[in-house]
Amino acid sequence: MSDRLTSGSVPPPPVRGGASALLSSSVPPPPVRGSGAASSSSSRAATSAAENDEYHERDEAEQAEEEEEEEEEEEELDAGDVGMSRVAPTTKTSKAELRALSSAAQGTADVADFAADPVVQSVLAGKEVASTTADGVDRSKHKSGIVPTLQNIVSTANLGTTLDLKTIALYARNAEYNPKRFSAVIMRIREPKTTALIFASGKMVCTGAKSEDASKLASRKYARIIQKLGFSVRFLDFKVQNIVASTDVGFPVRLEGLAHAHSKYSSYEPELFPGLIYRLIKPKIVLLIFVSGKIVLTGGKRREDIYQAFELVYSVLKLFRKTTVPISATSAQSSRK
Repeated sequence: MSDRLTSGSVPPPPVRGGASALLSSSVPPPPVRGSGAASSSSSRAATSAAENDEYHERDEAEQAEEEEEEEEEEEELDAGDVGMSRVAPTTKTSKAELRALSSAAQGTADVADFAADPVVQSVLAGKEVASTTADGVDRSKHKSGIVPTLQNIVSTANLGTTLDLKTIALYARNAEYNPKRFSAVIMRIREPKTTALIFASGKMVCTGAKSEDASKLASRKYARIIQKLGFSVRFLDFKVQNIVASTDVGFPVRLEGLAHAHSKYSSYEPELFPGLIYRLIKPKIVLLIFVSGKIVLTGGKRREDIYQAFELVYSVLKLFRKTTVPISATSAQSSRK
């Protein structure tokens, strides 16, 4: 019985080496430590390199597109068309500047507005105002031999559509908007160096230009900037509203005598303002005359009116020229007495 059981049911003991041979033939060998990590890292490096190449290609393409756009804008400016301009850093506008800008926009000015004018401030400070007189001026028409220098041109234009001032202030880097202080966007550009007031109705006031052509060019640049923000802008009704000029007659003036003799046209209150305000009727020009002989002319819409007003007033100022007596002469007279 035991022989049968052992011979029939119990399998013979395995031959030495047979199991290992069976395993070697059916089961793959264990992987070598580190080989899988190396293959995965190499694949990751390849994909990252491909992504970097693609990113650099896209970056170069975007950079090339930006350079092409800049070249096109420069070509438009060279051809006389209006393009985007380099913007000036946005600075906070003071209340005095806002007052002067709003009075220029409305065509009204008083003593406080005159005092806030940068040209008047430079005259009061004794600074030399930069000369921007055009070479094409016919000096034969100036009998005095002095040509007033244009310092500021205030112009207006209509953009032909209503504007969303919040959108302009949000997307234009050179814009300032604070509706609690002033109901317009204040925008600046560097060339020509000007400041614009842009209202929601589409009306625009441009100030700061040194000539009529520069004021028109700056106004068209502001219109193009707003047009590129998605507004259907048209450039309409451009008009010069005010011209400010300055000059120096070269001798001191007796303001008290001038105010007394021409009281109908002049106003002189040294406690409020150090200059004499002389208002001509024809041409309708306001002159600020200082004791040093420096003069600021404002209120003209044409430069010819500015030149004509100065020639009329210059002949009057010569009558009130202040003559200085030497100190030695005054001391000699006092000693004689």
